[in-house]
Amino acid sequence: MTKKGVVGGWLMWVLAVLVLAAGLAASPMGNTAAREESAYSELRTFTEVLSLVEENYVNPIEQKKLVRGAINGMLRTLDPHTSYLTPEFYKEMQVETTGRFGGLGIEITIRDDALTVVTPIEDTPAFRAGIKAGDQIIAVEGESTKDMNLQDAVRRLRGEPGSSVKISVRRKGVEKPLDFSIAREIIRIKSVRSRMLPDRIGYIRLRSFQGTTGAEVRDALSQLMGQKARGLIFDLRNNPGGLLSQAVEVSDVFLEPGKLIVYTKGRLESQQQRFTSSARGIGAEMPLLVVVNAGSASASEIVAGALQDLKRAPVLGEKTFGKGSVQTIVPLSDGSGLRLTTALYYTPKGRLIQGEGIEPDIKVPSETPLPPGAEHLREKDLPGHLPSEGEKKGAQDKAGKTSPAAPVRPSRMPGGEEKDNQLDAAVDYMKKQILAKERKG
Repeated sequence: MTKKGVVGGWLMWVLAVLVLAAGLAASPMGNTAAREESAYSELRTFTEVLSLVEENYVNPIEQKKLVRGAINGMLRTLDPHTSYLTPEFYKEMQVETTGRFGGLGIEITIRDDALTVVTPIEDTPAFRAGIKAGDQIIAVEGESTKDMNLQDAVRRLRGEPGSSVKISVRRKGVEKPLDFSIAREIIRIKSVRSRMLPDRIGYIRLRSFQGTTGAEVRDALSQLMGQKARGLIFDLRNNPGGLLSQAVEVSDVFLEPGKLIVYTKGRLESQQQRFTSSARGIGAEMPLLVVVNAGSASASEIVAGALQDLKRAPVLGEKTFGKGSVQTIVPLSDGSGLRLTTALYYTPKGRLIQGEGIEPDIKVPSETPLPPGAEHLREKDLPGHLPSEGEKKGAQDKAGKTSPAAPVRPSRMPGGEEKDNQLDAAVDYMKKQILAKERKG
């Protein structure tokens, strides 16, 4: 096949996708012919550039690499959460939401152009090996991570259980890189941990919102109630979110039936959705307090915002992250996927979460010392973020790496040696609430 033929085939594929998208998003607004003509004109320019690069670039280059680069570039002009998912990463993402995969047990991100550990997951190989939040992974199996994207890094770090991977780490305050050889294991991420605190105060810590999180919360609360818990502290700190359906299920546990939990607004009628509690939750009458911080995002903010708006529970801690956008995952024909921002979340009282976050009723800044390099940007600090309703147009494009960062401190299960002033404040508050309720009879 000639290069010209390949380009032509690519053009027809793109046009077919556009026609499909137009069918999905059809509206009675008119001007369809003009929009189609504009699309054809822009695509002609694109295929012209693609052909010139393939035929004249100094080194041979795969068309797939060019096309994927073009797709990624297009999506980067939208917002930080819209992205193209390669077949490999799309598969990894599906595995991740099940809460079971083979790897080291670390959450990673790209920060200041470096592959950085957000946190090691408790009781995993990375945690036991001594990997710390803020560590920069500078090499995997001897290969530099300098130009490695997040998808490639995840793929290299994961693998068959029992196999080992060598990583080199740069740690703040340590002069030379640290080398680790870590054996991969099946990582089972349990999203819910719970225990009983003194004075029969129940405690549930929620790490993420996975496919079974709602059921796990219900089971944990049922066990605590079986132990005669008098109240519950619900810890959503450093919870990055997850599945919307599970945010609704978790909220449902604490509400009477028929209560609005969250609603969404988008361009299409199908994106205007309202989610309400379906049945009386087993914890609907229990004294409840929600704890959040700057690392509480997305689904965490939905739960906190709903319980706060409905006056079901006060919120204690620090202002949350502020990610209030809905991403729809669209599978593509070659096994890849498109993660597309399609709507925004609103709390029961109509508050927009995007760029704003949830303000706690009881403000308690954390006094826990930050690990070296462990800091977290809020949504409004991300370049290209969707602006909040009160944010000046264009301000989102000025955000960047130098924006003030909100600290993310390690959350812990109570009972350890580290002091946790937010949890201490939560316990004190809950004691007062329990006494007040019991006095009323």
